Amino acid sequence: MGYCEEIAEKVIGGKAKDVVALVEQALSEGENPEAILTEGLMAGMNVIGERFKANEVFVPEVLVAARAMNKGMGVLKPALAKAGAEPLGKAVICTVKGDMHDIGKNLVKMMIEGRGIECIDLGSDVDPERVVEAVKESGAQIVCLSALLTTTMNGQRDVIEALKAAGIRDQVRVMVGGAPVTQAFADEIGADYYTLDAASAAEVAEKALKEMNVK
Repeated sequence: MGYCEEIAEKVIGGKAKDVVALVEQALSEGENPEAILTEGLMAGMNVIGERFKANEVFVPEVLVAARAMNKGMGVLKPALAKAGAEPLGKAVICTVKGDMHDIGKNLVKMMIEGRGIECIDLGSDVDPERVVEAVKESGAQIVCLSALLTTTMNGQRDVIEALKAAGIRDQVRVMVGGAPVTQAFADEIGADYYTLDAASAAEVAEKALKEMNVK
């Protein structure tokens, strides 16, 4: 088994210390940093994403796998920067104004990072204007909005309206999700995508970025 396959296996198992050691060893022996990222860390996280969608693993397993991946990324980032590797794109992510829930948002963030997308996490209870600022500052192409309460769902609409008012709505793809959110609501407020779970959100974000980068 090569380094990348071994790293992927340890990410799936949530073995953070082993992931760090293997990434360090792979780099010291001249393994390509981008290969370590895509065929090791991301490949392992993608397996977790598929298993999560299929209800074969649950939130605790996703969290420990994501932690292992992030620890490996901490070691790998300097080598990626030196090699000139660029993220697939950038996403601004938050839970909307008035909503303090962040577990779902955090899962989406982890899954999206597992696809090689840089995440600007604004946290929870975020004003629409802050989202607009973050998009302008970062040049993000994706905006991910979470709402876990029926009383805060309209916060997603407010962000879309703020993006329009700032004249940058056409520059981003807006993704919405959360327990009370539906495809019908997403269509009503003018969101680009609705996804049912974190793994699907990551797949959609990756696909959207690839389509945007082609144009």
